[in-house]
Amino acid sequence: MANSASYNKRQVEKNKRAKRKEKLKKKEERKNSPKSTFADMIAYVDENGVIVDTPPESETTKDAGEDQSGEKPQPENQ
Repeated sequence: MANSASYNKRQVEKNKRAKRKEKLKKKEERKNSPKSTFADMIAYVDENGVIVDTPPESETTKDAGEDQSGEKPQPENQ
């Protein structure tokens, strides 16, 4: 009976060491892998609603305060 208990203890320790070794291996792989930058994570949505990696060719957005002529509207004083 004592043999099976010590065998189980050795198996548990063996499994713990293997798991720890795998964990260290994965940690080293993550540490040595190239870092992703913010620019790599940016995604754009095209006019059809499809997510793409490349930025749009032309800017179609305007400032909210500008009208069609490009001038800012004058506030009306009353």
